[in-house]
Amino acid sequence: MNESREHWVDLDAPNKSILHWLFLVWVVGFAAWHIATNLFLDEPGLWQNALHFAGFAVLTSVLYPTRWTEKSGEYIDLIYGLAVAFACCWVAASESRLYEDTLAVTGQAWQFNGFDWVAGAVLIIAAFDFSKRVSGWVIPVLILIALSYILFLGESLPGVFRTASLPIDDVLFRTLYNDEGLFGILANISSSNIALFMIFGGFLVVSGASDFVIEVSKVVAGKIRGGAAFVAVLSSALTGTISGSAVANTASTGVITIPLMKSNGFRGRFAGGVEAAASTGGQLMPPIMGAGAFVMASYTAIPYATIVTVSIIPAFLYFLSVAFVVRIEAVKHRVGDGVDMTVDRGKILAGFLMFVIPLTVMIFLLMSGVTPSYAASCAIAALIGVSWLSYALGEFFGLDALKANVMNVKRIVNASVLGMRSGILTAVLMVAIGIINNAIVTSGIGNGFSLMIAQWSQGSVAIAIGLIALASLVLGMGLPVTAAYIILAILCAPALAGILADSVIVDQLVLGISDATQAAMFMLVESPHVDKVITGMTRPEALELMAAMPFEVAMTIRPVLIDAELLTTYLLTAHLIIFWLSQDSNVTPPVCLAAFTAAGIAKSPPMATGFQAWKAAKGLYIVPLMFAYTPLISGNWDEVMQIGVVALFGIYALNACIQQYAEGPLVWWHWPILFLGIAGSFYPLNWVANGLGILCVCIVVVHSRSRQPNILRELGTNHE
Repeated sequence: MNESREHWVDLDAPNKSILHWLFLVWVVGFAAWHIATNLFLDEPGLWQNALHFAGFAVLTSVLYPTRWTEKSGEYIDLIYGLAVAFACCWVAASESRLYEDTLAVTGQAWQFNGFDWVAGAVLIIAAFDFSKRVSGWVIPVLILIALSYILFLGESLPGVFRTASLPIDDVLFRTLYNDEGLFGILANISSSNIALFMIFGGFLVVSGASDFVIEVSKVVAGKIRGGAAFVAVLSSALTGTISGSAVANTASTGVITIPLMKSNGFRGRFAGGVEAAASTGGQLMPPIMGAGAFVMASYTAIPYATIVTVSIIPAFLYFLSVAFVVRIEAVKHRVGDGVDMTVDRGKILAGFLMFVIPLTVMIFLLMSGVTPSYAASCAIAALIGVSWLSYALGEFFGLDALKANVMNVKRIVNASVLGMRSGILTAVLMVAIGIINNAIVTSGIGNGFSLMIAQWSQGSVAIAIGLIALASLVLGMGLPVTAAYIILAILCAPALAGILADSVIVDQLVLGISDATQAAMFMLVESPHVDKVITGMTRPEALELMAAMPFEVAMTIRPVLIDAELLTTYLLTAHLIIFWLSQDSNVTPPVCLAAFTAAGIAKSPPMATGFQAWKAAKGLYIVPLMFAYTPLISGNWDEVMQIGVVALFGIYALNACIQQYAEGPLVWWHWPILFLGIAGSFYPLNWVANGLGILCVCIVVVHSRSRQPNILRELGTNHE
């Protein structure tokens, strides 16, 4: 956001005009409207989403100026934002009249009048312009490509990407009024859920919850060797429950944890890399998950609570994988001694009630099955109530720390404004991506892309995941991770879910399919093994048969041969894999915004910091493979715990191999034992293999520890 516009939303800014005060009051009212409309106002979905974008259009135009309006055009930007807001309202109000006019002229095209065309054009231009202001040129370029594709470009392309062109009035109608368009599903996710959680995050920050997170992290990890880095990991995990943004986490916690790590003896590039990797994990941490959980719930029709629940153990695996990197680095370089990790108990006391009780209320309500928006609203109310209870307790016991963060009018205003400012990026992108989403759905290119993935992977889950990882990295160079996830999920999730589900069909083919009707469906496949469908075949033959199956035939066969609940599980697994892989752009050079943000704080080389972040964030690749090849998502609680606990030994061994160090220097015979330990630890639900893996890792840990140097290494003063 541009610093010159800060006075528009800063309560304490000097020389505020009446207009600036009115704008500030409106922002607070806009936040209150989000709470009200999701609790008790009965607004149609189109109106809610249109008003949502209308408000954020005004915020974006004022707070994210162009280079031409940056210095002297703030009122021009305000008028522009109001014009976009009016266009939103016009489109919402015109829906019924448009249907009536079109039905009155039977068989004719959509009967848009002149104002409809102008309003539609204004909204498309605004989506293009605002997405460019908040995130760069990638989304605007994709919007242009998407519109061109369904207007004229698609009919000239070859193969699976060829599609019929649509008349411009049909494109405009679908863009404005379809469930996949501007004010459709994605906009509803933003207006109904994400905005509420952003407001809740603003209240947590203003209430002192961030200070509480840092101090608690010191209590938990401050006495461990390299404790400052463990504080960074733990605080970023907890902060992720507040914001769900990797860059925001890095910027907020990094200013404390990175200098702390450097004073602890860690190199600047390592400190920045660890903070970036840990902050990236904040987007994987329930309950917010960087808006990913809301999008998944919408696209898969799987309850939000289910998505959050199955994500808990994977999130812990990720953060522990980062912690293992920290542990090995601290032991290897003998850092972490003699640093003051004094805990401010006043901040812990003041922040405990503010952080724990509202978050507990929210999680309890989410698990009870209420809507996320209702849970977030109740959490906000609980936080305000708890702050006054804390104030009363402070007065009674004479404790000033308990009175420090009471949510008075000024703090409520600041929290509401902070929540709205934090929601600008997501709100704009969710609406803008609606244009791209509409083009994908309308043209059917999603099926074509899924077909391409299926053909290139040849039924291999590993190859499919590799292709998606590469695509996510490329998209992530120019897109925020949530936007990258949405696009990849639309394009790739059906194909990946299908490939995962085909393993069930392969098992059936090996045994033989006795049902004649089901077996007859395979007659559409050109394969020499078709005649063995009833009697059974070898696994390689079954895999070859599935590889030869056309995409359309596979889509027909899967629902017949596979239980619906199991298909849903595979769909969730596919979405989680894509969601995790979409995070890698935060920490993977050449473009890794979280790592670059951390490098700025650490004053270390950006690319070197990015490489350290990438090494520390290996869990982004390990855990998705576990999703695909183990019952980490679909298993019962005992199975999930076995997989999760045993996998920790494999993750540690993998880190030891990469860093060529465990609890001490490695010798030649450690390497085969570590490889055996990795294989045994990741082998799913086999206690013999798991026990052997754990034993191998423990042998290396114990023996390497006995070889640990007794003389402290001199690191010098250069932490770069």
